[in-house]
Amino acid sequence: MASQRSSFPLPSQVRSPPGAEGWEKMYPYFTRFAPEDDKRFWFYNAMHFPEPMPPFDVVTAEIPYQALGAFTTRVFVFPTTLGVEHRIVNGRVYITANPVADGEEIGKRLAVFQERAGYYYQNWDRLYEEWKGRMTALIDALKAIEVPALPEMDDIAVVHSGRGYAQNVDVRTGFNRAIEGFGMMWQYHFEMLMLGYGAYVVFFQFCKQAFPEIADQTVSRMVAGIDVLMFRPDQELKKLARLAVKLGLSSLFADGVAPDAVMAAVGKAGAAGAEWLAAVDAIRDPWFHISTGDGFYHHHRSWNSDLSVPFAALARYVAMLNAGQDIERPTERLKAERERIIAEYRALLGSEEERGAFDQMLSLCHLVFPFVEDHKFWCEHWYTSLFYAKMREFGALLARWEQIADPEDIFMLHYQEVEQALVDVTLAWAAGTPARGAAHWRPLVEERRRVLEKLKDWDPPAALGPVPEEIGDPALLMLWGITSETLQSWLRVPDDLENEKTVRGFAASPGVVEGVARVLKNVNDIGQVQDGDILVCPVTNPSWGPVFGKIRAAVSDIGGTMSHAAIVAREYGMPAVVGTGVATKRFRTGQRLRVDGNSGIVTVLD
Repeated sequence: MASQRSSFPLPSQVRSPPGAEGWEKMYPYFTRFAPEDDKRFWFYNAMHFPEPMPPFDVVTAEIPYQALGAFTTRVFVFPTTLGVEHRIVNGRVYITANPVADGEEIGKRLAVFQERAGYYYQNWDRLYEEWKGRMTALIDALKAIEVPALPEMDDIAVVHSGRGYAQNVDVRTGFNRAIEGFGMMWQYHFEMLMLGYGAYVVFFQFCKQAFPEIADQTVSRMVAGIDVLMFRPDQELKKLARLAVKLGLSSLFADGVAPDAVMAAVGKAGAAGAEWLAAVDAIRDPWFHISTGDGFYHHHRSWNSDLSVPFAALARYVAMLNAGQDIERPTERLKAERERIIAEYRALLGSEEERGAFDQMLSLCHLVFPFVEDHKFWCEHWYTSLFYAKMREFGALLARWEQIADPEDIFMLHYQEVEQALVDVTLAWAAGTPARGAAHWRPLVEERRRVLEKLKDWDPPAALGPVPEEIGDPALLMLWGITSETLQSWLRVPDDLENEKTVRGFAASPGVVEGVARVLKNVNDIGQVQDGDILVCPVTNPSWGPVFGKIRAAVSDIGGTMSHAAIVAREYGMPAVVGTGVATKRFRTGQRLRVDGNSGIVTVLD
């Protein structure tokens, strides 16, 4: 049996991996742990940041946490919580939530929250439509940003239009507009999201009080079977598969054939091929603007940049259709099961008053839940994929001016450093001289790439600092799967876990299956998944919808019963156990596992 530690390492006790000394220089000063941080509890946000952070990519922590805190602390004034603070150590993002503990302050904030949240809940449909309009405008504005070519002479149109400024002005203003747009997107992201979670938290707490024995999974299944945009890309793939079968193109979609080869073969298939390719072009914007990751790293490319994931799914769907198999998600079955569970528990309530409260809270959950998932496609995937593509255009400009060797090198610089490099270019263009940055930026880029490679080998502690007496934040439970019991399991010394046959987590989606483990620690390896595998990973991503059609079950280190991984598993009707903490360390690819999504237990069979 594994022994127990008494506490997590303190932030001040964490050491740099050999060869990675000086990693701190890649990140802003305010992301570093301070001595007073030793007194607080922090946990590794592996759900969103499962890899070391390239310097540019910290924008996906810095800006979102600004927006999250602003809406919870200042705009809607949540009663029991303020914002989230983040720190970076050895390239990993650790966070802590700031609770409100004073009863008088909670009461004061509650009155403000009820008025403001109530307005949004009462006008949800209208506000959501307006939200989509603002997001569409933001996406269009990002697309409209042009990165100047900075030719030898500016265009004659500058003279004829009398606009009064040269092309180099557009370099800096365009870059700043892109960064500002990214910040605005994250404001929109959190505008309604925490209210969506808040509605579910209230319903969850009501159910736990009214039905003391009810499982977390059962509560979450009362909102299952609701169609959301994160499943739309997979639905579009299925339409393409049906069209390929209808047009007689099935033989061109053999498993394992490279996407370019498939596209070339289809292009030679006459009118049928032209029709299919036109259908692809019609859906790529926006439905292929979906990242293979969760939208937080530049190197997790979208389907539009890397067709391997969608085309692997296409080949499988075509084969299934030809074999007469159903390729649809079991949505109707989930809805029927949802209604059965709702009716069963509603009947257990003892009064009309309780049933009325139950109906009202559940109805609100059904109203807000689509946004809880839809925002991810709009924000983390569609907008962020376009944002990183725009940054690559600025990287290409820096590469043409020999500031960096390759456009991808832009992501080895913090966005404020990128602005410095662009200013250098605009000055050089204006002066008619070479830019000066090559000697400064190129060695820095190479050193940071080397350090990041070293940081990949570091095994980050699940948490840092003193163990809190209790975990009272429902969001930590539902999204990250963090409870007092979770923390105790994290405290276990892992030396002899190899000898244990079972791993426990949250029962996220019901069912029991057996199969072969496929352990993936990097989202870019998702193409390795084979039919019938049991996927074991740090955290699954909603964008892996096509992969969920191949696997038999999902097991993750991170996540609670309302994490995106759990939601996706339920919507695809497969067993899932999330929040195990140790699955990727305990299991190996090729082992036979039994996944019990009813109890939250995963067992090694061989």
